[in-house]
Amino acid sequence: MPQAAGERTMKAAYIETTGGPDVIRYGDLPRPTPQAGEVLVRVAAVAVNPIDVYIRAGTVAMPLPKPFVLGCDLAGTVEEVGPNAVRFKKGDRVWGSNQGLLGRQGTFAEYAAVQENWLYPTPPNVADQDVAAVALVAITAHLGLFRYAKLQPNETVFVNGGTGGVGSMVVQMTKAIGGRVITTVGSPDKTELCRQWGADCVLNYKTDDIAAKVRECTGGQGVNVWYETQREPDFLKTVPLMAARGRMIVIAGRQALPVFPVGPFYVKGLSLYGFAIFNATAEEQRPCSEDINAWLREGKLRPLIGKVFPLSEAAAAHRLLEENSLHKAGTLTGKVVLTV
Repeated sequence: MPQAAGERTMKAAYIETTGGPDVIRYGDLPRPTPQAGEVLVRVAAVAVNPIDVYIRAGTVAMPLPKPFVLGCDLAGTVEEVGPNAVRFKKGDRVWGSNQGLLGRQGTFAEYAAVQENWLYPTPPNVADQDVAAVALVAITAHLGLFRYAKLQPNETVFVNGGTGGVGSMVVQMTKAIGGRVITTVGSPDKTELCRQWGADCVLNYKTDDIAAKVRECTGGQGVNVWYETQREPDFLKTVPLMAARGRMIVIAGRQALPVFPVGPFYVKGLSLYGFAIFNATAEEQRPCSEDINAWLREGKLRPLIGKVFPLSEAAAAHRLLEENSLHKAGTLTGKVVLTV
């Protein structure tokens, strides 16, 4: 789109209308100016998340300014500090999430103006690609495990898809506090990855009797926290595998309407929590960032990056993620990252 003479511009991946990956445009947009409480971040890396795909496709309705820059996560360096912004200074490395939501412009650009309360300091020993890759999925995992389920050391967590975006974070966070992990994968190489992260029982959902193996792994005591990442949860199968006073987390399946076994659920004293990260306030998410940064510094949280694209290939990145998250192509293990 044409720019006024002398206007500062930046490269960005953006849309003018919702639709398939082909609606993504790459070109020049005006560089934002940080407003009150904002800082301007020179973006180094961003992650591509399923919510980015849903917003681009129009599956999840959000207010979209036009043109709309895609993207939730970012990592980079503070370039400019806006009025009344006090938490960061020029040159600070930062990371964050929750952009490109609820009318906020996204991060798939050379620069992003971000309210400082959505940003966190990047640990010195952590690369921008790595912290961008964990941003949204790590905060999601942390909210579920600790804000809602209140996971304690020595408790047992079950999570489907131990090498998925959220699943890999659930596995590693549980081990970071001294919990036990049961997870599922679909191949030997993914089994090995989960074992490297310390998973106690790694099950193959293609060949194992999951219910029997969960009972075996828990000595018949059941699971304390069930972190459900599947779009169609089967409570008839999972509720019997729970320990007394267990907690269940659901974060996916907008159209899911599963049968729910009320009797077995309440007799065990179980709890069920559902949440979407974009409903959590900046104040609620900041404690997550503090643990995430500590675990990144200590090497207890290791990102799994499956594919890296340049920003100019954002459409191809969206296509790859869509093929795998919605159509189960099986050609991706780990996060998709764009470098700027």
